[in-house]
Amino acid sequence: MQNRPKIEDKIIESTAWEKVKGFLNMHLDLSENISISILDVLIVITVIFITTIVLKLVLKAFTKKLPPEDKVRFNAAYGYFRWLIYLVILLITLHSVGVNVTAVFAASAALLIGIGLALQTLFQDIISGVFILIDQSVHVGDIIELDGKVGRVEEIKLRTTRAVTIDNKVLVIPNHLYLENSLYNWTQNGTTTRESVSVGVAYGSDVQLVKKLLLQAASSHPEVLSHPEPTVLFTNFGESALDFKLVFTINDSFKAVFPKSDIRFEIDKLFREHNVTIPFPQRDVHIKEQP
Repeated sequence: MQNRPKIEDKIIESTAWEKVKGFLNMHLDLSENISISILDVLIVITVIFITTIVLKLVLKAFTKKLPPEDKVRFNAAYGYFRWLIYLVILLITLHSVGVNVTAVFAASAALLIGIGLALQTLFQDIISGVFILIDQSVHVGDIIELDGKVGRVEEIKLRTTRAVTIDNKVLVIPNHLYLENSLYNWTQNGTTTRESVSVGVAYGSDVQLVKKLLLQAASSHPEVLSHPEPTVLFTNFGESALDFKLVFTINDSFKAVFPKSDIRFEIDKLFREHNVTIPFPQRDVHIKEQP
């Protein structure tokens, strides 16, 4: 008699569990080829929840050391890719729980291929922009050289980088070019840069006098820094001249063309005053007459 209540309780528990299992295994037919159960929905919700937590942790790790303005841009890129990741996770989860997603792929394959081809360059630019923000290889105010073009960076966006050239022309650089070309950052190691002016003098010139005049031309310019001091290199015995290179340091390489031009004017003036000749190539032509 005492075992009867226990047996009845077990029967009731078994019946309740069967009802729960039946409820969880209840399928919803979305189409002829796609059917999903309530248990599958709960699994998908759980996976999406875990994915959200992981993405937040990843976002926090990547943006921890970014400046505030770069965090805003990175969050915008994160917003785009988050939905793409959710879509991939959703399809993988549905396939894992046994839902036939082949029909979905088949129906959307042509559309996805077309969209992918159309947005290929756009995604390359956005991914490159994210890499720039994370890598911190380029900052606003840096002077960069890319594909032979030089400009001062004014703004870094997810898709493009905006720079201004020395001619005050706006240079819009798609970010994917950073992955395809070598980027020269003139100011990553500091604002000061080493510049040079090359000149040749005639054979027989006093090379010590030439060195003195070149250093005088550099030191007299107000934009040339005294530390490190300008130096002169005797680079080569050329075909028509003795080749020298005047090396000096300035604080604004973006406008280096102007002090270099001034120094060339000064070199020409000093050479004329001291009778130092800048030669030019000459050729002797001998004409032979046939008898």
